[in-house]
Amino acid sequence: MEILGASLRICVDDLEAAIPFYERLAGGRALRFDRGGVRVAAIGSFLLMSGPEPELEILRKVTATIAVKDVDEAHRLLTELGARIVAGPVPTPVGRNLLAMHPDGSVFEYVDQRGRGGSAGSAQTASGRIRKS
Repeated sequence: MEILGASLRICVDDLEAAIPFYERLAGGRALRFDRGGVRVAAIGSFLLMSGPEPELEILRKVTATIAVKDVDEAHRLLTELGARIVAGPVPTPVGRNLLAMHPDGSVFEYVDQRGRGGSAGSAQTASGRIRKS
């Protein structure tokens, strides 16, 4: 599995107030979008998220978003290594994603751009489907 990069997920109370700091820190402009009632700003390797607390509670369970070349390949390897696939693979506006719980209990989102344009680390999560067993 080829890992192309990772995005750090940060939940903030005030997205607009947080954006200037991260734009200066990362040296880039925020790409803003909404997903399931959550406002998101992607800036460099940071994903800032703001919205209703029940949605943010779910998003906080995901440690990071990992961009991979192919989600299907990630699915095969993660399963082989003992990870539990929590959701996906499912299509997103920029590719596909899946959520996986690693054997240590950490949850990660894996995203690809297979057959799509756009930026990796889109924060397109399967909200509400994370659960520990």
